[in-house]
Amino acid sequence: MTETTRRSLFRLLAATAQAPDGLKIRPVGRHIAYGANPEKQVVISWQQLEKVNGPYVRIATEAGNFGAKISAELRTLKSEIGWQEGDHSFPPHGPDPLYQYYLHVKLDNLKPDTTYFYVVGHQDYDPITSKRSGETAQFRTAPTTNAPFTFTAFGDQGYGYNARKLNSLAKDQNPAFHLALGNLSYAIHGGTKNSEGGHTDTDKYDAARWNSLFAQNEFIAQNTPWMITLGNREMEKWYSSNGYGGVKARFTMPDNAWSGSTGIYAWRYQNVGLISLDGNDICNRNAANLDHTKGKQLTWLEKQLADHRSNPKIDFIVVYLHHATYSTGESGAESIAQQKWAPLFDKYQVDLVLNAHNRVYERTDPIKAGKSTKTGTTYITTGGGGQALDTFYQNAPESYLGHEDPSGTPTMRCFKKNSDKSTDTKVTWSRVRYRGYGITAVDVSAKTMKIRALDEDGVLIDELTLRRD
Repeated sequence: MTETTRRSLFRLLAATAQAPDGLKIRPVGRHIAYGANPEKQVVISWQQLEKVNGPYVRIATEAGNFGAKISAELRTLKSEIGWQEGDHSFPPHGPDPLYQYYLHVKLDNLKPDTTYFYVVGHQDYDPITSKRSGETAQFRTAPTTNAPFTFTAFGDQGYGYNARKLNSLAKDQNPAFHLALGNLSYAIHGGTKNSEGGHTDTDKYDAARWNSLFAQNEFIAQNTPWMITLGNREMEKWYSSNGYGGVKARFTMPDNAWSGSTGIYAWRYQNVGLISLDGNDICNRNAANLDHTKGKQLTWLEKQLADHRSNPKIDFIVVYLHHATYSTGESGAESIAQQKWAPLFDKYQVDLVLNAHNRVYERTDPIKAGKSTKTGTTYITTGGGGQALDTFYQNAPESYLGHEDPSGTPTMRCFKKNSDKSTDTKVTWSRVRYRGYGITAVDVSAKTMKIRALDEDGVLIDELTLRRD
């Protein structure tokens, strides 16, 4: 029997086999997100490793007193084995192709400032009636009036020891939500130089790494809204022309910039207005999606910044994305963001920009018109989320709390389109540099935003307080 015949037979047998026993198929990888109005909107998402019938969510405001079943939307991804170079062996004894089943339930008209309990199930699998332990999770909607809260952020997570340790550290902060700053699973895990996303002929890909990520993150993401933004490794062009078919199957973000936008959205949590941007739109080095919005993102950004700044309920504006507008890390900064986005950040007094891509921690002085000021925008790179660390360009020395080092000359590199060549600029605004794993935690209260950077052991490496009059 030829290999082609064997695989055809395998598919036929799989298609005609009886449906698996629902009781044996536990839901995995639960993760939640806020909608644009976190006082009333939450999305519950999870994964099934095999296809099931009748997936649903049940919610309650009192533990154990669950309401009716709410049907889930199924989104299926089909990943051909021929695309992939995996961490494990593929057929003859395994799925061909790999199917991943993602379920989503959008909840609206929830009560503000309320704790909800939830379970997920499907036909022949009801966690309540079967009394299976450990199946109940919970979330809390945002309050309508301001109260102190914390959120956390990091990017370039992947999966493994360091990523799990940082998840635990983030959970210890009791965050209202977490910002996941792109390059999430590292399913795209290499390839030829500059082909880390968007190049199906050279990218090394393993779709099953997403399964590992969701399993790893479940203990925090099932209770804490996980708000994602897109990195270069989310450009999985096997699924769609812009590469975002995969991420749209796995996650449900507000995506309210325009019909069909992905990873570009705005929302408000109490007195903080937040904006997620697609950095691939302005990235020169990994240019597969360069200018793919044809200016729509820039136009929307200005309108949204104006709306946020004119909103009397908003004190602080936080922008988050994967790519760096300003950074001295080895992976560089984005000149297009400096030319097109930074003037808008200046104009509308953006308080904080959070990004990753450079797998280090760096904080700038407040920057306005490209230079250090006292009242500009603070840019923080927080990319030490779990993957192998980067260096600072031209080996600029680390300088962080208790280990300040004024020596050396930090240099920003901005890559040219599809090139390793860069324009290098010596800078004075690089205030804190730390080459290690860690998270950023932001404590928000009325007119005050305290930023803490913690290393993977929870030791404070940077601290800054921003204030609004």
